Amino acid sequence: MDFDVVVVGGGLTGTTLALALARTPHRVAVLEPQPPAPPTDSWDTRIYAFSPGNVAWLQDLGAWGPPLRAEPVRQMRIHGDAGGRLTLDALDAGLPELAWIAENGRLQYTLLRAAGAAGVTLIHGQAEAVAWGEADHRLLLADGRRLAARLLVGADGAHSWLRRQAGIALTEEDYDQSGVVANFECERPHRGIAYQWFRRDGVLAWLPLPGRRISIVWSSRNADVPERLAWSPAELAEAVAAAGGHALGRLSLITPAAAFPLKRRRAREWVRPGLVLIGDAAHTVHPLAGQGVNLGFRDARLLAAMLASGGNPGEPRRLQAYALRRVEDVGTMQFTTGGLKKLFNNDAAVLAWLRNRGLDLTDAQGWLKQALIRHAVL
Repeated sequence: MDFDVVVVGGGLTGTTLALALARTPHRVAVLEPQPPAPPTDSWDTRIYAFSPGNVAWLQDLGAWGPPLRAEPVRQMRIHGDAGGRLTLDALDAGLPELAWIAENGRLQYTLLRAAGAAGVTLIHGQAEAVAWGEADHRLLLADGRRLAARLLVGADGAHSWLRRQAGIALTEEDYDQSGVVANFECERPHRGIAYQWFRRDGVLAWLPLPGRRISIVWSSRNADVPERLAWSPAELAEAVAAAGGHALGRLSLITPAAAFPLKRRRAREWVRPGLVLIGDAAHTVHPLAGQGVNLGFRDARLLAAMLASGGNPGEPRRLQAYALRRVEDVGTMQFTTGGLKKLFNNDAAVLAWLRNRGLDLTDAQGWLKQALIRHAVL
């Protein structure tokens, strides 16, 4: 089976890229070993914040709507560990919302369905080997099928198989933290407000879901994670409610808690002739800014735009130009999130004063808040 572009990985970033490329002259396929099951009434533990710019792109592609269960973020309230506060409000910025919160599984299902309807070839299978060629690259699947592509896109996550097959090295910083995630029902309505607390034991974020529900990410020291995962539903709900000052009253757990390790990763190379890495296969960031999936979507948006004119999608100069245009955005976000993590994980008294005073000063500067919001909504 010959294609112009084969996307390895049918997650959010890879499938959205394939859907966008369906509007171009390219023949596109997505290789995904485990496509999502049709949605059920249960809630997905994997919840993401999506910027308005990326949501507008998904809407244009026809992939934002039922069966999604999405909730807009109207305001964000950030609390330091010593009284510092910062409030970001969509109304103050003249925007309808700061972000949207939605489930991974439902969006992935919607994207794959839309991609198939748009003419993208969806291939369910596991790649076993790759042969690198001059004019194209070839994938051998476990069931014996062979795929040829002028451009292979590695969108297969932080542990990318395709990246390893290419021998591309990875720089990595282990934060010695894991993100504990779970969903809860709330006693009081959240009114579209997202909360974030910078605490001595990690960063706790509450993200609004439809109805009286929230999703939480608690960036916790690895040493604390086994205990938190071992708490009973009632113990976990009370601990999360207490850590957030019972801002929404009593909480009730509606999905089991899970945890994932937090690391900053960056591939040494993002592109080679006929090969490009996007999303988590190329870079990961600390989740405290909720920007990981948005960086991946911005990768896909730019790559789709640069390939829209047709021609050879694996042409080296075009891929190099793509990588150069993505370096600043990714580097800025990795520096910012990593720096904030280190700043709030330091017990030095002078740093405690500085970080909380910094939140207060930012809150008092309307122009600075506008600048933060403008970047976050891209």
